[in-house]
Amino acid sequence: MQFRAHPARPAPSRSGPRHNAGPAGLDPVSPRALMKLPMMRVLLCLPLLLLGSYATAADAIAAGADAAAVVVRMDTSAGPIVLQLDAARAPKSVANFLGYVKSGYYEGLIFHRVIPGFMAQGGGYDTAYRQRGMQPAIHNEADNGLRNLRGTIAMARDGRPHSATSEFFINLVDNAALDAPSFDGWGYAVFGQVIEGMDVVDRIAMIPTGRGGPFDSDVPQTPVVITKLTLDRPSIQPVIPKK
Repeated sequence: MQFRAHPARPAPSRSGPRHNAGPAGLDPVSPRALMKLPMMRVLLCLPLLLLGSYATAADAIAAGADAAAVVVRMDTSAGPIVLQLDAARAPKSVANFLGYVKSGYYEGLIFHRVIPGFMAQGGGYDTAYRQRGMQPAIHNEADNGLRNLRGTIAMARDGRPHSATSEFFINLVDNAALDAPSFDGWGYAVFGQVIEGMDVVDRIAMIPTGRGGPFDSDVPQTPVVITKLTLDRPSIQPVIPKK
């Protein structure tokens, strides 16, 4: 059973998750809010899934992806975002994400929570705030040495460390407090980075937010819809910095 919490709006240099749960979902957080509500379970997202996710990095490679540099193009109503995924250091997270990509799961879903100076989260709700089928959650890979830097993509989850499924978030700033071990002993698993289209992500962060569906705040009032995800060209970008 999930509940709604209404912590103070996070400051620009926020870290940690914040609880803003709808009937079936959690979202990102602020350290200040956590200090005020120490018993509150953590944020970032309650996901759900569907079928066909890859079990290992080897499966991802078999699907046509390079283990060292998997590149995915995410077309959205705000413009294209190109992601480089690190299947070598985050094999389970990348395999999970590619499973959703290959199945078409993300098409028609939205960025349902955006907090300027923190992150932009999506992959869990469609434009009518409906969720889709659920796939088993994956192991938390936050200890893989990748950091929650501006432009990185990470798995969203609820207060349980191994609860990530379909939802993800893109860091708008460096969010060191989300790195392992973070405030809960685990952290949020980074599995890639934006290599093209960070200007699109920044534009998404500028869209006015407010109420939407089950959420009281932080929902873009102009929906940002994910229209298509495809495996793209090989990447030539540098690897994500380690800790």
